[in-house]
Amino acid sequence: MSSYTRGEFLGIGGALAGAFGLGGWPRADRSVPEQTRPAPGTAADLILVDGRVYTVDGSSPGAEAFAVKDGYFIAVGSNDDIRNLADADTEVVDAAGRSVTPGFIDCHCHPTGVRELLSANLTKARTIQEIQRILAEKAADTPPGHWVEGYGYDDTKVVDATTGRYRRITRWDLDEAVPDHPVEVPHRGGHISWYNSKALEMAGVDGDTPDPEGGRFGRTDEGELNGLAAESARGLFNDVGQRPEVGPEQRRNGIRHISGLMAAAGITSVHQTGGTPENLTALQEAYAAGEMRFRMYWFARGGPEHYDHRSYDALREAGVRSGFGDPFLRIAGVKYSTDGSNSGRSMAMSTPYRGTDDYGILQMDQQEVHEAAEEAHRNGWRVAMHANGDVAIENVLNAYERVQRLWPREDPRHRIEHCTLVNPRILRRIAEGNWIPTPFWTYVHIHGNKWAEYGEEKSRWMWAHRSFLDHGIPVPGASDYGAGDFEPMTAIQAMVTRKDTQGRVWGPNQRVSVDEALRIGTLNGAYASFEEDVKGSITAGKYADWVMLAEDPHDVDPDRIKEIKVLRTEMGGRTTHEA
Repeated sequence: MSSYTRGEFLGIGGALAGAFGLGGWPRADRSVPEQTRPAPGTAADLILVDGRVYTVDGSSPGAEAFAVKDGYFIAVGSNDDIRNLADADTEVVDAAGRSVTPGFIDCHCHPTGVRELLSANLTKARTIQEIQRILAEKAADTPPGHWVEGYGYDDTKVVDATTGRYRRITRWDLDEAVPDHPVEVPHRGGHISWYNSKALEMAGVDGDTPDPEGGRFGRTDEGELNGLAAESARGLFNDVGQRPEVGPEQRRNGIRHISGLMAAAGITSVHQTGGTPENLTALQEAYAAGEMRFRMYWFARGGPEHYDHRSYDALREAGVRSGFGDPFLRIAGVKYSTDGSNSGRSMAMSTPYRGTDDYGILQMDQQEVHEAAEEAHRNGWRVAMHANGDVAIENVLNAYERVQRLWPREDPRHRIEHCTLVNPRILRRIAEGNWIPTPFWTYVHIHGNKWAEYGEEKSRWMWAHRSFLDHGIPVPGASDYGAGDFEPMTAIQAMVTRKDTQGRVWGPNQRVSVDEALRIGTLNGAYASFEEDVKGSITAGKYADWVMLAEDPHDVDPDRIKEIKVLRTEMGGRTTHEA
């Protein structure tokens, strides 16, 4: 068990008390604040009329209008019926025939906003030489001994300008740009990073350093370190040099910044998967200041050991369980990482990557997965385990089935984060246990160059939205931002077409309809947080979270759905975005 100083422990507890007040504790994972709903018969605060309203409510899938009072939908129906609920003080929104949907829910992302404000932005770099220029400029403003950090690097979108060919960066590229500062360039998908020679030297990593358990160093054919470190190998660099200073104000500014961008894309709820105490405090402060433009379902970070798991340790020791919080900021559970990345090509599979003998990396073995799931499950926590490859997914399913058999709980809905590569046996087990997979919903579109390393047969079983639906599994949408784009319109296009940015099709058998994609991004997302009774559809009695679109995704060319603009986003009666 981790130990804390009195100040550290009270600091984390204070953040919770400030965020959630001194009210009663809800049952784990449940959140239906009935007492706050408006009384019937009152005039609406807002009505929307003349809309093409996709309610995502099976009992009434379409409507012209709805009414909102005190942050809730109070009626959904025809223009005439809804106009009767307005008075002189009611705001009237004329949708002018435009499409309106429930607010979108991103069920796996990392929206801290900090790296966007502090690190060198490599997102749009398309040559190694551009990366070198951007890092050198960052180094010029960085004190000696301090890290130069990039973010957003995507190896399959970057060429060497001298040859015109795609290749990964190396430590020698980084040395040429920044010889005197330690440099880290993480892959956009996480899980792997590249370091320059200065960073290797400061960390004491050389050619004789063995690969750590659950990690790997990249090497040339001659065995020389090339600067790449995967999974747990990155942990060797955590405690050397001076990292960029990130204070409370910067963290709060990050929440304000990223939540504004997500609101502009139509997102009203997010699930942060793996947060720190500092992140929780920033969310609390942004929420209290009225600067947080999404509802937050927050997973504390668990293992493996080299991860920062202070938040989970402290919350658990304080007796907190999943479900503690309110409709805007709630403790969801604990998230572990059991294998590698599919965009970084390190996920643990039963068959190797195409043309190699590489089967990926397990960060946690079966026994470690069993122990983590048991400890969290028995302490009243919801468990979310990152598992991309089929080997890792089977390990997680083994653990979930075991804890539910030995210590049964009513409908725990433990989650499999990413759940990328499935097969019929995995699908049956997920359906039987009512476990929740959260596959990437924009990856097939934005990361196309990577899928050739998996091959056509694997791509037919990756991000398997069609297969999940066919097995009765209410699969939600998940971007894994910043590893993936968070825009729901991009996600709908990706799931409907299964095309990458170059028009190549990956796994056409997994296509879904526009209506199915809307449900994945709304009501299924609510189910993933035990909130299907209070959000995810435009239904009387639910939170008034809704989005107005400039065009209808049913009507436009499927290859341009991502171009549809969001005109307005509302969250519980508050306008969070208006174009």
